[in-house]
Amino acid sequence: METITADLWHHYGRTRAATDRVVPDAFRWSWGQDTGPGAELLGDLTKRVVGDLGAGAARHAAHLASRHQPARVVAVDSSPAQYALATDLYGHLSPRLRLVLCDVVTHLHAMRGAYDALYSVFGAVDFTDPRELLPAAAAALVPGGRLVFATLTSYLNGSPARPDVTHADIPAKTPDGETSTMRRWVLQEHVWIKLLDEAGFARSSVDVLPGGDGPRAADTLLVTAYRP
Repeated sequence: METITADLWHHYGRTRAATDRVVPDAFRWSWGQDTGPGAELLGDLTKRVVGDLGAGAARHAAHLASRHQPARVVAVDSSPAQYALATDLYGHLSPRLRLVLCDVVTHLHAMRGAYDALYSVFGAVDFTDPRELLPAAAAALVPGGRLVFATLTSYLNGSPARPDVTHADIPAKTPDGETSTMRRWVLQEHVWIKLLDEAGFARSSVDVLPGGDGPRAADTLLVTAYRP
């Protein structure tokens, strides 16, 4: 018997999409989406192929596709609801923006050496076992290609980042509103660096972007690494 997994991202971003359908003017890595560096961390994207891992509604991908003259931005997400939302919002940006409904690791395995840059903004890097995702990302990059990702420095409930490669189960809701959980990996800096080294990356670096004040403020861990 086939097991159907509930789409735990069904509700995410729907309220915003009802009133905000524009392509964002800026690209931000910080949790609050209001400070810190922008798309320049990905390098010159002109005529390059870029992948958004866990793109959600594809707002970041839409910005890159419309403002930075890449050859193509591929926005990958495994959630049917998020794929449908992204298609409704930004499907008109095709073919420069390509929206893909697929498990991120499966997609990366099928795209060896296809990308000049990959990124995740609190996306698939947070919600996929890094021992599977990071080696697949390294293989999908061209030599010299870079991976940049933004993740949390600690869990939003205040729990500290993990000192080893373990996840926590965080609250989520099924499409019909029932309570559920999903896995999230929030790891200490040295754990990320070790994982990147083991996956075949080099020149890894980590910065912390302060989260400021407010009830939902959170610090961001910003990680950059290169395929040799």
